[in-house]
This record gives sequence, structure tokens and C-alpha cells, in this order.
Amino acid sequence: MGWLLCLAAITAVTVVLTGGSPPSRGSVPSDAALAVRIAIGLGLVGFGIWRRAVAARGRATPRAEPRWQKGIDGMSLWFAALLAPITQPWGLMAAGVTVVMQADAASVGSVAMLAVFVVLASSTYLVLEVFAIVRRDRAHAIALALRAWIEAHTAQALVWGSVGIGAFLIGSGIFQLVT
Repeated sequence: MGWLLCLAAITAVTVVLTGGSPPSRGSVPSDAALAVRIAIGLGLVGFGIWRRAVAARGRATPRAEPRWQKGIDGMSLWFAALLAPITQPWGLMAAGVTVVMQADAASVGSVAMLAVFVVLASSTYLVLEVFAIVRRDRAHAIALALRAWIEAHTAQALVWGSVGIGAFLIGSGIFQLVT
């Protein structure tokens, strides 16, 4: 719930700050938003390459579970909701702001796309929450299996996710600057 509220707040603040209309193409704010998008993309690609180098070196001994991670399972719902805005992937959120900034709030299509984005971005969490309420034991077993899979594939996901999203941000930013 905290993640959804943070996402909605960022989207609303961005739309309010832009006055509901995107900056004109070729203007300083528009070019600055595209430059930020490209810079975030470069940062993500660089991070992905760095993580790949770290993974290639390997680790002699497996890491023990961090102390902070042990406390996650026992935290209250309200503490988790307050913690969610702090633990956002802020680089990706900033990239999202550059996209929202170029949306035209006067256009029904743009507003609908922003609403669809927020719903789709949060639907996974909502489905998981409903499933956990309806089938608590089954959801717990799936969550444990998913956690094991994530722990086994975190390095690969960080590398490919960072490089893929970074390349997309770079490509879309350059394309919009050129056209």
C-alpha cells in the first residue's frame, strides 16, 4: 500500500508541477528531462556491467542472511507501509517522472495511460495481497519458493534488468532528442 501511495504521489506532484501540460519539444525543460532519462539509463547500464563483473569474480563463501532481513517477516503492516517509500528504486522512479513530465494532462489518452500505468504497476502487489488473504497457507508456500528463487537469481536479474531498462531509457531519450 505504501508503494502504491508513493507512486501515486510522485505522479500527482509531477503533473501539478508541469501544470498538466508537457513542456514543448525542444525547450530547455523538455531537453533536460530527456538528458536526465539518458543519464539514468547510462547509470543503469554501468551498474549492470559492474554487477556482472562482481558476479564473474564469484564469492568464496556464501553470505549469511543480514540482520535487517531477519526482521522483515515480523514487521507490522504500518511499519512496512511507512518503509515502502524509503526503499523505492529511486532511479527508476526518476525515469518514470521524466515520462510523466511529458504527458499531457489535458489529453484524455495521456491521463488514461497514466492511470493504467499506476494500476498495472501496483496490480502485482494487490493480487498477492488478495491471494494471501484467500489462500494463506498456499500463499506462504509460494512466497517461500519465490524467495528461494529470487535469492538464487538476484545477480542475473540485477544485471539483465539494469542493462535492459538502461538501454531502453538511453534509446528512447536519444530518439526523442533527435526527432
